Amino acid sequence: QVQFVESGGGLVQPGGSLRLSCAASISYFSIKAMGWYRQAPGKQRELVAVISSGGRTNYADSVKGRFTISRDNAKRTVYLQMNSLKPEDTAVYYCNVEPSISDYWGQGTQVTVSS
Repeated sequence: QVQFVESGGGLVQPGGSLRLSCAASISYFSIKAMGWYRQAPGKQRELVAVISSGGRTNYADSVKGRFTISRDNAKRTVYLQMNSLKPEDTAVYYCNVEPSISDYWGQGTQVTVSS
């Protein structure tokens, strides 16, 4: 049974930081590309960051230079360090393999950026 459990979200002021974690229960985690996705109210879910099995990373233009994705294969965990947060980063954040598999979506973690 594949399961992703996201945590670390919350309410933060503009310019603040948060670190999200995703605990993965999936076979062969270390050889899978993993992504962080987000869905804002009224918008489609979008990919914001991806990390390959070898550690190569890619980011959406909207978060480049502010977000950092990383992984710890021993802990089967993916992280998203978010700095210089903006109100437009407000969304529910999810992790999944990349490309995503619909059956694998978890509950996500809410990130709200507001003063």
